[in-house]
Amino acid sequence: MEAKVLRKLFLGFIQIHILHHAKEHPIFGLWMLEELKEHGYDISAGTLYPILHNMEADGLLVREERKVEGKIRKYYTTTAKGDTVLNEARAKAFELFKEIKE
Repeated sequence: MEAKVLRKLFLGFIQIHILHHAKEHPIFGLWMLEELKEHGYDISAGTLYPILHNMEADGLLVREERKVEGKIRKYYTTTAKGDTVLNEARAKAFELFKEIKE
């Protein structure tokens, strides 16, 4: 039960990570999986790709397809809406962390 609750909680953190990196430079799924693993998130491609697709559907990310080594790779960057949401999330996270730090 605890793992399920933590997974739901961390989903929001993962989305903030995605927005942060997609604002810095275009990202693609495999790179994002590795980046998230460096921060302790062990998620599968089967979890990440639906998150990316949902964020695109919500207007937070825009996708661009590029041919890389003969294959099509999907790159994501933030939209203006995604930038606004990221800024709001940063402000809320900062406020939360100030309150809960020990």
